[in-house]
Amino acid sequence: PKTLYDYDRIMKAVFSSWHTKAVTDMTKDVIERKHKKIGEESGPAYANLAMKFLRSLFNFAIGKYEDAKGQSFILENPVKRLSQTRAWYRVEKRRREIKSNDLQTWYETVSNLSNDSLKDYLILLLFTGLRKQEALKLEWDHVDLSNKTLTITDTKNRIPLTLPLPDFTFELLKKRNDSRDTDAQFVFPGQGKTSHLVEPREAVKKVRKLSNIEFSLHDLRRTFITNAESLDIPHYALKQLVNHKQGNDVTAGYVISDPERLRKPMERIETHLLRLCRKDTAKVINIK
Repeated sequence: PKTLYDYDRIMKAVFSSWHTKAVTDMTKDVIERKHKKIGEESGPAYANLAMKFLRSLFNFAIGKYEDAKGQSFILENPVKRLSQTRAWYRVEKRRREIKSNDLQTWYETVSNLSNDSLKDYLILLLFTGLRKQEALKLEWDHVDLSNKTLTITDTKNRIPLTLPLPDFTFELLKKRNDSRDTDAQFVFPGQGKTSHLVEPREAVKKVRKLSNIEFSLHDLRRTFITNAESLDIPHYALKQLVNHKQGNDVTAGYVISDPERLRKPMERIETHLLRLCRKDTAKVINIK
């Protein structure tokens, strides 16, 4: 959904004057000038995003539209000019996370939110590393309290993810389950047409203001991953926990993803985070 939103926004905001132009009129020079202009007016990151979208459109058109002889109407993707001339803007990847020394303040601030759904949503993101939409759309049908797991069926890479629930996250979801309406579909219900929580923007702003800690929802995922990595969680286990593709790693293709094999790593991460957030004294047990 976010990608579709970005594409639609770029078409309307950046390329609105090009809607009636023939793609064959969009030369390399035209593309290069447009990229530079967007960068000057809207910023380097947005300029790159717009051109990556345009590159995708050209690639699709090259493969889709042919003449009677089966030849593409477009001989070459003009956006390649930006790579050939190294004209892409250098944009540093965001690496922000909540520092270990700030986690207690952040956690206490979130715990004092009056809205239980927003409070539990933010805490679940930190303790599971789920993406924003994955947690927002989490359904009770995909939470197995008997086996202490949750499953995300609609993931970014289209690979379903089943996570084990250690004690703390299990109790959080169990408490929500005990108090929910019997016909509730979503773990974090909302009042709109989606029936689930859609945008916790105001809650994030409030926590930022009260805690004086800058963070985004995706920063909570980075915080989870950073803390997991600091515990020397095995590489394949960490990749599976956050549902990252294994790339061209041949060995990874033979590793079976079993939630029970991930339970011990998940328990270690949770214990570690609780020590930082609540100053719990339980020791983080090494995996033998």
